[in-house]
Amino acid sequence: MKTKPSFKDIVEAKNRISKFIVDTPIISSSILNDWLGHKIYFKADSFQKIGAFKSRGASNAISWLVEEDNKPKKIVANSSGNHAQAVAWASRQFGIPSTIFMPEYASKIKIQATRSYGAEVELSPTRDETDEKVLDASRDKDVFWLPPFNNKQVIAGQGTATLEALRKLKSVDAVFAPCGGGGLLSGALITARKLCPSAQVIGAEPLNANDAVQSVRLNSIQRLKGIPNTIADGAMTMAVGDITFEFLKKLDEFYEIEEDKIIYWTQWLNHMLKIQIEPTCAMTMEAAFRWLKKQSQKKEILIILSGGNVDDKTRRKIWKQNYLNIMPKDL
Repeated sequence: MKTKPSFKDIVEAKNRISKFIVDTPIISSSILNDWLGHKIYFKADSFQKIGAFKSRGASNAISWLVEEDNKPKKIVANSSGNHAQAVAWASRQFGIPSTIFMPEYASKIKIQATRSYGAEVELSPTRDETDEKVLDASRDKDVFWLPPFNNKQVIAGQGTATLEALRKLKSVDAVFAPCGGGGLLSGALITARKLCPSAQVIGAEPLNANDAVQSVRLNSIQRLKGIPNTIADGAMTMAVGDITFEFLKKLDEFYEIEEDKIIYWTQWLNHMLKIQIEPTCAMTMEAAFRWLKKQSQKKEILIILSGGNVDDKTRRKIWKQNYLNIMPKDL
């Protein structure tokens, strides 16, 4: 078992990466709060560097390597999107060349953005081939493989999103975050258990890419058998890691979200919050909505909005059918 991150690691990560990242805003919708009868705070990491929370983990992992006098000559990574951009961006901050291995089905705007940050990008037909290529590249002793989630310093960096939010809010009844590989959710769990121990920590995952939920359900890591058919491209991870799995098992609840619900809340949150968000974080709102419907008293909750990088193809899918004629208060 690899070393697991602690709350101390997250605090150190926050101090380490403050000069690189943005302390993103917490926003809300008074209309949504009135309709649902609860107070919902959104931590908007769509305003983060590279447009997603992933820059936190990447910048912390590389900063830590440099701090430990272990600066690599090259960094490689495998990703279907935001982690690719994050590694390319963070590597450039330290003048380290990077090669990112991505599946061909990844968002075109994320592939283009990764290249624009200076990384070399190698595409493969499947995620399995992508993973094999990065493993092969990482065998060079001068190369450091920066994984998207199953790494102590990456998780610690991702945990800084929840740390920033709870330091401002002080207390909430629940914290919600999306799950791809589980890094953001693991960091949220560690932080909430320390700063707000009474709060529940709840995850959301696409029903069509539910390897994490299945893993928790069966108490062993499950791997998807093929490319998942979900609009939530940030949650298309084939399997969680051994580190994140240990945290995911400690969640209070874990929701599997259908595609129409992901699209529904993508439309509504874009409309009500007046910001662009990815379907991956919109699915978290559906988990919160289901949880809030079970509550008999008014609650205050925190939802981590993980990113805002949406390409034209995904945007067309989101708006193919209009869901704004069905108000959340009427569901």
